[in-house]
Order: sequence, then structure tokens, then C-alpha cells
Amino acid sequence: MKKTAFFPGSFDPFTKGHADIVERGLKLFDEIIIGIGTNSSKKRYFDIGLIEAVIKGAFKNNPRVKVVFYDNLTAKIAMEYGAQFILRGLRNTTDFEYENTISQVNRQLENSLETVFLITSPTLAPISSTIVRELHKYGADISPYLPYPMEKLKTVSETE
Repeated sequence: MKKTAFFPGSFDPFTKGHADIVERGLKLFDEIIIGIGTNSSKKRYFDIGLIEAVIKGAFKNNPRVKVVFYDNLTAKIAMEYGAQFILRGLRNTTDFEYENTISQVNRQLENSLETVFLITSPTLAPISSTIVRELHKYGADISPYLPYPMEKLKTVSETE
């Protein structure tokens, strides 16, 4: 049976840390579906269509990686795509506390769905989408944190 993992997130933006989790996850899974989700508690900073394009571009040579949008419960969408696993990266104990709670709820919603946590590579642990957005907002160079050329990104306000 093909092992499929669903890797959810708002990916605002998709960072080298996210790419690292996908690359390492491919050693465990036959297919990874990157799910760009909407988070009702967050307002997007980067244009979602451009985020999709840069993620697809980052994995264009790997047919085992797919990218989808979703606006529903992660567990429900993962099951719709035939995933048996949810893949999540952990940078620190704060991430663990948050992700552990979500994984328990996902397991209650879909009993057969397992969450697999990968610890972020040490050199990438300081990177978070929140920090990258803040750096960008104040004019700092964020290219060291992205697995694709910065000029491909536009903020939501730049595309309106």
C-alpha cells in the first residue's frame, strides 16, 4: 500500500524549514501532499497563488510531491486525498505542545490518521514564517530563508 502523508500549513511563506521537512519526509513516505490551508485566525501576508507557484517550482522535478489548496478540517482533507499520515515539523517544545493538541483532535476526527513529527534540522530551527514575514515587512533580505528566488513573491497588498 502506498504511504501518503499530508503536510498542512498556511505556508505564508514556504521556508527552507518547510522544504527540509518535505525532503526528509520523502524518505519515509511514497507521496507527500502539501496542503496550503486557510487559517481563520491569520490574515495572509504573501499572495496564496504565488505561494502555490513557488512551492510547485521548488518540487517541479519530484512527482512524489503534490500541492493543493484547502479550506476545511485538516483531518477531513487528508482523508479525502487518501493520506494515512499527517506530517508536521517541530522546531521546539512550544511547537510540540501546540502540534500535540492538534494531532489528538485529528485522531479523534479520523481514527486511522496518524501524525508523524519530524524534528527540524538544527540549522533551520530558528526559521519561522512569522519571523520571515516580519523581516520582509521591515525591508530585510529574506532570501536566505527561502528555497526559491525572493523576487517571485509578492505580498497580498502588492497583488490587489
